Amino acid sequence: MSDYSEDITKYTSGVNDAAVKTIVSYCGIALQGADSSLVASSDPSELATVRDGFAAKKLGLSAEEADAGIAKVVEKMKDDRSKHRVTFYYLLAEETGTLDKLI
Repeated sequence: MSDYSEDITKYTSGVNDAAVKTIVSYCGIALQGADSSLVASSDPSELATVRDGFAAKKLGLSAEEADAGIAKVVEKMKDDRSKHRVTFYYLLAEETGTLDKLI
């Protein structure tokens, strides 16, 4: 868990470990694969999966809210080739003001 929190602190301060734990639990087995543990932000189908999965189901965001949040997270993480899924999801929740839904 601390590895995820450490990665998240590259982009934000005051990481909520309970929210990180919820995201790790949500992602489950996907975090075990090298490819599936990362978000391919240049792949529109990957971003649609984030929007229609985590953003809609876990955060309750509309497609428009999710797309706007995803765009901001992609911009924030643009210099990082390996966008860890947990970090991406955490930043999306933080960006959209829905972090409290994960606690």
